[in-house]
Amino acid sequence: MRLWRSSTFQFAALYMAIFAGSVLILLGLVYWTTAGFMARQTDDTIDIEITGLEEQYRQRGLRGLADVISDRVRSDPDGSSIYLFATPDYRPLAGNLDEWPALTADADDWLNFSRTDADGVEVPARARLFALRGGLHLLVGRDIRELVRTEALIRRGLGWGLGLSVALGLLGGLLMSRRMNARIEIINKTSREIMGGDLSRRIPRQGTGDEFDELGRQLNTMLDRIEELMQGVRHVADNVAHDLRTPLTRMRTRLEMLRASTGVDAGSDEIEDCIADADQLLATFNALLRIARIESGGRTLRSDRVDLDRLIHDAADMYQALAEDRGIELVADAPAASVIGDRDLLFQALVNLVDNALKYSPPGGVVRLGVSTGDRETCVAVSDQGPGIPDEHKGRVARRFYRLDSSRGTTGSGLGLSLVAAVADQHQARLEFADGDPGLVVRMCFPPREKSRI
Repeated sequence: MRLWRSSTFQFAALYMAIFAGSVLILLGLVYWTTAGFMARQTDDTIDIEITGLEEQYRQRGLRGLADVISDRVRSDPDGSSIYLFATPDYRPLAGNLDEWPALTADADDWLNFSRTDADGVEVPARARLFALRGGLHLLVGRDIRELVRTEALIRRGLGWGLGLSVALGLLGGLLMSRRMNARIEIINKTSREIMGGDLSRRIPRQGTGDEFDELGRQLNTMLDRIEELMQGVRHVADNVAHDLRTPLTRMRTRLEMLRASTGVDAGSDEIEDCIADADQLLATFNALLRIARIESGGRTLRSDRVDLDRLIHDAADMYQALAEDRGIELVADAPAASVIGDRDLLFQALVNLVDNALKYSPPGGVVRLGVSTGDRETCVAVSDQGPGIPDEHKGRVARRFYRLDSSRGTTGSGLGLSLVAAVADQHQARLEFADGDPGLVVRMCFPPREKSRI
């Protein structure tokens, strides 16, 4: 169905229809110039014979007309010419028909009938009727079996030609569409890989120099520029984070020394706030550097067997006290399951998800950590009973520094889910956000081991 709906096949079908119409017109012209010519020639011959017999009738009368008809019948042993001179009650007087035939008139007053030849075969004939004095009847016609055969042959050729044109047009359309779709699918596949995060992918070219190669060249040039710009933006952020982390650390150290020297003076609260702000900035810069290191491959990923059930229980134990302080129930329900990956990175991603869930869950809420296994993938899920994320934001919350308006007043930098997304991408895992009704469910789904590159 996809091939039938493709624009290339539709264009091919349109061309096929035009080509089939051209063939139909051509064969129609052939039919008109051959069968039509033969039919007109037959009619002209009959008219000429009637004119001649009419002249004989005027000159020689009824007896002379009967003699002329008898002479013509003897001179035409094949019976291609048909004559019948009959009484007013249609009894034959002369000619090569034994009885008056059943006649059928067409729109031009030509009479069509069938007669039996010497071999007993029914053959078609065409004639005109001429009325004589005294109510006598004269029927003059021709055997048109060859005309009928020719018309049938041309109609059969017309059908075969039209059928072959349609069949060849469909075959050509299918072949052309498959070839075009194959080249378009190469572009689509590369685009999907690029959208999946692999910005190094480029559209392969066949070297034919056609429009698809030109399109691939232009797209590859555009992708090179986009990758260059994105790397530039990323490097700027990473360099800023790296360059500012050291002076921030020195500033925090000096603030602690200042606090120690001032004791419990009135300025100590302001110093504590400055230290807290410095810690927040350092956490932000450290998160940026961790994400950059993960995405750039600067950290070598280990390919260990990671027990997800143990990982979840470790994260639950780590945050159990904080959850109790906030009046939130933290539930870990994880059957035995494992994946291949880097335990430290996976634990960091899970900790970020649990921290977000606790941050946005109301007192009395429940945060659940779980694992689901199946034939196709294994998923780690963290759910809460907070406000959730609107559908229009779910595709953007994993971007760096992206925060919802409702969370602007809470602590954080908008990098927690970005780090989770970076870890998921490195493990070829799919990160998805679903409604918990109420709350949010975040799942990190890992592919089967045989499909993992790690």
